[in-house]
Amino acid sequence: MRATGVRFLPLAAIALIGLNLRPFMTGVGPLTGDIDKTTGLGLQGMALLTLLPMLLMGIGAFVGPLLQRAMPPRRLIALALMSLAAGSFIRLFATGGGLLLGTAVLCGSGVAIIQAVLPGLIKRDFPQRVAIVMGLYSAMLMGGGALGAQATPLLAQLSGSWRVGLAALAAPAIAALALVPVLPRDDPSRAARGTMSALLGRPRIWLLMACFGLVNGGYASAVAWLAPYYQDQGHSAAASGSMLATLAIGQAAAALLLPIAARGGDDRRGWLWLTLAMQAIGFAGLAFAPQIAPVVLAASLGAGLGGCFSLMMIVALDHLPDPVEAGTLSALMQGGGFMIAALPPWIVAVLHDATGGFMTGWLLHLGCVAVVAVLIGKLVPAKYAQAMAPSARPSPGFPH
Repeated sequence: MRATGVRFLPLAAIALIGLNLRPFMTGVGPLTGDIDKTTGLGLQGMALLTLLPMLLMGIGAFVGPLLQRAMPPRRLIALALMSLAAGSFIRLFATGGGLLLGTAVLCGSGVAIIQAVLPGLIKRDFPQRVAIVMGLYSAMLMGGGALGAQATPLLAQLSGSWRVGLAALAAPAIAALALVPVLPRDDPSRAARGTMSALLGRPRIWLLMACFGLVNGGYASAVAWLAPYYQDQGHSAAASGSMLATLAIGQAAAALLLPIAARGGDDRRGWLWLTLAMQAIGFAGLAFAPQIAPVVLAASLGAGLGGCFSLMMIVALDHLPDPVEAGTLSALMQGGGFMIAALPPWIVAVLHDATGGFMTGWLLHLGCVAVVAVLIGKLVPAKYAQAMAPSARPSPGFPH
């Protein structure tokens, strides 16, 4: 019984930490109108509330492996949760756009560190259950998005203030902080090694970055603009928040279930193509028929995004057997990927201002799905060792 309890508590900590990594972003979309009236940020300014955290997630993923040389992963996670809790709480006092953007930087910095550190910790401490534990982590991450989308407009309505709705998200971050001590103790002998520059010399990492970035760019745009899109078509803030929550629930379900379904083999490409097909249905529906079964469109898009996120994280870890090196590879994929993903919400805002609607933006992401579908074909498990071999050299294109 004791062994079961010891094993359960680290899983509970990982789950609760994952739950905190998206609400601060998804909670903003349903409240866009009220926030804009108070701060005057405008559409492109509001896009920065998603762009800045995504950009920081990218930068933090590169910095994370370096930070682990100076500080143990468990302590880094604790500091990151403190930053996330502080950023959320300070939103209670945000009367202007500048302070609100500052809180996005605080929250994004905390999330960046966690996302850089946690996958390697999972690979190290659950070597026989990587797919399942990564699925749990990813599902909770996406479920946190549903929490933010659904809870913040409700709390804002009950309190009469959007600030209260956003600030309340500090509570689950504090709860996660209390569970950090139950994570497995850090092993100094397994400290991060200097593998980053070597990995960046392999073309495969750039392919993984591109796939991860283009897919998560679709997620970033959906988080930023799905609720405003449906509000423009007459939906209330609460109803549009429910749409965003539906998207996040679809993400969570697929992020948990697809890695379990795919665990029987090493080749994840068929499952990845399935997630891309679901994304294509969602983006095409938003562009051409948004009022026909909008809940189905949101669920399909969410399942495609969440499943692809989870499977790509596993694919990155599959490339290398060593947990430290695999964790660094995952961090680098996220780093470049999130830098790419930071731009689409702002690009969609610019396209909206130029065309008067979101249709062009949804079509842009439909095109990105097609590009990723081609790149996924390169992820042949039998060639992972060759792709990561020290003799691999950068090339003008993507790896074979």
